[in-house]
Amino acid sequence: MKAAAQQGGQTRAQVYESVRKMTAVGKQLFFDPSLSGSGKLACASCHSPDHAFSPANSLAVQLGGNDMHRTGMRAAPTLKYLQSVPAFAEHYHESDDEGDESVDAGPTGGLTWDGRVDRGSDQARIPLLSSFEMGSSAAKVAAAVKASPYAGAFRAAFGDHIFDSDEATFNAVLQALETFEQTPEIFYPYTSKYDAYLAGKAQLTKAELHGLEVFNDEKKGNCASCHISQRSMDGAPPQFSDFGLIAIGVPRNRALPVNRDPHFYDLGACGPERTDLGGRAEFCGIFRTPTLRNVALKKSFFHNGIYHSLDQVVRFYAQRDTNPEKFYPVSKGKVQKFDDLPQRYWANLNTEPPFDRKPGDKPALDEAEIKDVVAFLNTLTDGYKPEDKQGNKPGNKPEKTAAAN
Repeated sequence: MKAAAQQGGQTRAQVYESVRKMTAVGKQLFFDPSLSGSGKLACASCHSPDHAFSPANSLAVQLGGNDMHRTGMRAAPTLKYLQSVPAFAEHYHESDDEGDESVDAGPTGGLTWDGRVDRGSDQARIPLLSSFEMGSSAAKVAAAVKASPYAGAFRAAFGDHIFDSDEATFNAVLQALETFEQTPEIFYPYTSKYDAYLAGKAQLTKAELHGLEVFNDEKKGNCASCHISQRSMDGAPPQFSDFGLIAIGVPRNRALPVNRDPHFYDLGACGPERTDLGGRAEFCGIFRTPTLRNVALKKSFFHNGIYHSLDQVVRFYAQRDTNPEKFYPVSKGKVQKFDDLPQRYWANLNTEPPFDRKPGDKPALDEAEIKDVVAFLNTLTDGYKPEDKQGNKPGNKPEKTAAAN
């Protein structure tokens, strides 16, 4: 709706009809591999609807390019629940933060891992033109659309002269994709078991409820400090992200071809993909906090796809500082901690719980708590139907306590 609403001078009915046409065309574009340089890669290839618009496979990074063998450096994120992500800002004051607008929660926002674009159309441009993703060009995309079975629908959505220039056609493609990705019932339906729980239409099992408590506990998981689990003050469902950019010292993924160069580092907001903050040391190593909605459908985690299960992810948070040898390489008896971030940027690393401990300390979470947090995260998957009782495993007695709303 945002994209279409910018076309001034239209009645409400005309705007809705314009949105309907662009949404329909955007959906066809999303699934069309002919837009890519190889002719084999569609947006949906890396953003599968059956996996919350994230990859269907467990590859750390996806294969692309004209030969379909090139790799990038970052995991493909979900495209769901991006409608509430604010524009990137170095300083961000959230009025919902207990009424205290003096708290600077920046840097915050942006639609990519490094927050470098703010609009869906600009986000769509990145993979279409990236040499290691769809590997296309404005001219190739325009030619593909002109030759497509939906060319007539595209013209009906954008006007008789939309094919007069490749630039106009390409920009319309980006607008149509943005409009499609704003479809509420597809991209932000809020139909998880947890949403039903907040609405009083479902009960969490004992394990799920305990996992939620650990998730929220500031002295335990402290997950909710970044992945907000409560409704906002206006009653809106939780997004499970504050959209802030943060450095947590994710281990280097040596399986990525780009990391064969020992001098290469993906520093997030300060480069290499983002260039406007390249000289700002305080932005090095930080990446945007993703939503945890539908996280159980993902098969690779963190910006570099280093882990492939929720157990591994939660364990990293709980034991990064107490048992670093589990996550980082050991050389000559010494753990090479934070091996994917140059030491000069370590001051940017988050040290709030559970990252406030040292080797020999008791981990923030024990084995049972790790398991229960994972159980809770599984309640964030869309498509839950209260009547089928999915998510209530045999032997788990539902609890009636509602502690999160």
